[in-house]
Amino acid sequence: MEDQERGAIQLKDLAKQLNVSVSTVSRTVNGTGRVGAKTRERILAAIERTGYRPNEIARSLKRRSARTLGVVLADISNGFCSKVIKGVEKVASENEYSVFVCNTDEDVGREEDYVRLLLQNQVGGLVIATVGADVSLFQPYLDAGIPVVFIDNLPSMADNYNLVAIDNVKASRAIAQHLADQGHRQIAMLTGPLHQSTAAERTRGFREGLADSGIALEDEWIGVGEFKRESGYRIMREWLEREVCPTAVFAASDFLLYGAIQAIYEKGLTIPGDIAVACFDASDETGLLRPGITSVVQPAFEIGAIAADLIMRRERNKEVKRFEKIVLEPTVVLRESSLRQL
Repeated sequence: MEDQERGAIQLKDLAKQLNVSVSTVSRTVNGTGRVGAKTRERILAAIERTGYRPNEIARSLKRRSARTLGVVLADISNGFCSKVIKGVEKVASENEYSVFVCNTDEDVGREEDYVRLLLQNQVGGLVIATVGADVSLFQPYLDAGIPVVFIDNLPSMADNYNLVAIDNVKASRAIAQHLADQGHRQIAMLTGPLHQSTAAERTRGFREGLADSGIALEDEWIGVGEFKRESGYRIMREWLEREVCPTAVFAASDFLLYGAIQAIYEKGLTIPGDIAVACFDASDETGLLRPGITSVVQPAFEIGAIAADLIMRRERNKEVKRFEKIVLEPTVVLRESSLRQL
């Protein structure tokens, strides 16, 4: 407990304990300005006792900001993420900024390391699709006045954040109603970790959409894994071993669905003849793949561009303190993978 208190103390806390002004403590720490000998001794003794260390990073960042943006994403091999990066880079280039891109592979530890590394490198803003839930990780950015824009997922923050995303609940509800309209009643969902807001919202929307059609999404048909192909494959194989299998599957990401499709084909089944499928973010710009996959298509490039532009506007007017939450309309593209065969 003592170690936690020593690590957590801030300059203002030290000033309050000593009943002196924050500027007096600051002048003592920085060795600038006049401070009485006795007061200086009291402050230095308190610093030694509490283990206070000045936040050199935050101090330097308040003095200046490098013309760089940081982008932290879960998997840059994913089409959504790569398009977000292109959107950020376009706006950054127009404003003569560089971009640092970090790939976490959905690893919370790697995300934390990258967020701290970018802070040390004095980025002017951060665009992040977080996979963690530790709000305190971003507090040094807020303290230093560095804008952070969340996309695709949010940590557990009640307020004081910037967000650019689509309406995940509305999108999933639309897919659920579509599958119900196609006559399906045994419907399953593949989703990511439910502590992530994206997974939770997409699951909630899908439940609501089925409920609107008089169908309950049974807990046994909710497959929770990582947003990875391996999870989709594993969960789908387990479902296919049951006596009753789903006739339709909705996945909260394209990689989850790709794994499920592999398991379906290995079982000798067809899409959509035996099992209809749909997901988020399946992309085939050529139109050559068959069957085409019904999908919620996010405007990923626009999300990245809007996030970067929000940071640029903060850089041009640092006095602006309000936070922006920009929610875009989802687009659902219906293709053969979920349509009833005639």
